[in-house]
Amino acid sequence: MFKNHPKGLPVLFFTEMWERFGFYLMLGIFTLYMKAGANGAYPAKSGLGFDGATASDIYGTYIALVYLTPFIGGLLADRILGYRRSIVIGGVLMGLGYCGLAIPGYGVHFFLSLLLIIVGNGFFKPNISTLVGNLYNDDKYRSSRDEGFNIFYMGINIGALACNFVAAYLRINYGWGYAFLAAGIGMFIGVAWFLAGQKHTVHADVLKPTQPGDQAVGSILGQVFVPAFAFAAVGWFVPDLLLGDGGEKPFTFLGKQSNDAFLFACVPVAWFYSSLWRKAQGEDKERLGALLPLCAAVIAFWAIFHQNGDALTTWAEEHTEREMPVTMASAASQVGLAQEVFSQRRVPKLDANKKEIKGADGKPETVLEPEPYFKNSKTPAPAPTPECLPVGADLSEAQQAECSKKSVKLVSSELFQSVNAFFVVALTPLVVGVFAWLRRRKKEPSTPGKIALGMFITALSTLVMVTAAVMTHNGEIRGTMMWLVGTYFVVTIGELCLSPMGLSMVSKLSPPRLTALMMGAWFLSTSIGNKLAGILSALFNAFETKAYAFGINCLLALASCGLILAMLPRLKRVMAKYLG
Repeated sequence: MFKNHPKGLPVLFFTEMWERFGFYLMLGIFTLYMKAGANGAYPAKSGLGFDGATASDIYGTYIALVYLTPFIGGLLADRILGYRRSIVIGGVLMGLGYCGLAIPGYGVHFFLSLLLIIVGNGFFKPNISTLVGNLYNDDKYRSSRDEGFNIFYMGINIGALACNFVAAYLRINYGWGYAFLAAGIGMFIGVAWFLAGQKHTVHADVLKPTQPGDQAVGSILGQVFVPAFAFAAVGWFVPDLLLGDGGEKPFTFLGKQSNDAFLFACVPVAWFYSSLWRKAQGEDKERLGALLPLCAAVIAFWAIFHQNGDALTTWAEEHTEREMPVTMASAASQVGLAQEVFSQRRVPKLDANKKEIKGADGKPETVLEPEPYFKNSKTPAPAPTPECLPVGADLSEAQQAECSKKSVKLVSSELFQSVNAFFVVALTPLVVGVFAWLRRRKKEPSTPGKIALGMFITALSTLVMVTAAVMTHNGEIRGTMMWLVGTYFVVTIGELCLSPMGLSMVSKLSPPRLTALMMGAWFLSTSIGNKLAGILSALFNAFETKAYAFGINCLLALASCGLILAMLPRLKRVMAKYLG
């Protein structure tokens, strides 16, 4: 696979694989963890008990900020730190953040852990992609840059494929904290691998000299982030002050104060990039003028794609028939991957103020309630077995075996997150082969042409879920797992045409001294899209007609595809002029 590619590619491939292992492990269970209630019978498996709207808000804000900080990380790497040092700093911070989430409960440590991951990703994400691009600056490898990014992208998804099986095993058998801890350990393994292979990447870590008129780092941060904080404050307070009623549901433009604050804060950052283009001269101006509109156009892709961790995970949890066939259930049980449910489950007993009632021994009292999985399921609920809950508590092996017969084994919801990653790994060689075949016949689409094709295919993927919503009578009955498999299959093809091609294009077309900063612009578009993913996921929770929510996704993708097609002639002209 790495034949005819730089020796540094496998170093960065496996570093990114372990980083994505931790990132997607956390993302796969994050919404489930926030929405899971307290469990008196299984304290280690207790979640935070948030409602759907709150979970979507935190999810959207987190994945938005994770991709906003690459602006700073890219800038500091370009001018001061260098790419390798930034990657190590980012990896260590993220590892510490994941380990912090292993501490149970909702408090300061929860937000501090998220902050460490957000800042760490800012140092890591843009700079490892920049290093990949720099490896191909050698004329010997220049023509295989797109293929190199496809291979690098496969590494991302090998980590994303494996992580959810680890997450499911650990959270089912031991609790949420162990799953988050595994994400941190994976990140530290990635950092160790990167440090061991630095001799193959050192030549690609070259600081670009500044040009006359370039702003100092302090000046950029002062002109961008001070106004960003001010705009965020405006977004948080002003809509409510001007138009709110002072009640429990203050007025905001986008449903939550955090939404308004984030999108307002993006205005100075977007203004900075537009100013960068306006002040540029000659070649730099043309290059930036081609890249920046493209970054804006792909916002819709990320708004759709990153609903996988929220709206699609909710669809898997609440609207998908997940009972395992007998043979699969037996095998999954052997390796601890079967989620076992009974007709009833134990939950903490609450008083009138919704606080846990504790017994004389100080432990929470529990009561039995129906298992909600069976509400809209075709799977018949097993006979009530309160004596079996919790399984294994003061029961003999024979009693445990008898209880197991009275349960249903389910596919864990987070495992659906691995479907997309599986298709990326499986389809990457096919997609690379098709484009290589077209290249030999001089019919390969241009890089921006591939991105436009990716957006159109993404629009098609949303229609799968529109159909699923209609066929399940708006989720009133649980649908087959194949709806999710189908939508992930289609969106993966779109993703392979768009995401690695976008990274490749930014690395090729950016002015050399601004490559990491422009990677920051690419991830800024991802950040805004991610926040919109949280907003759209909240709409999914709010809409009674689920097909409407998926239909909005389709319209967004088609509009973005049309915008990229309109820009194609200019993009091709600039690329032909400066890249040959």
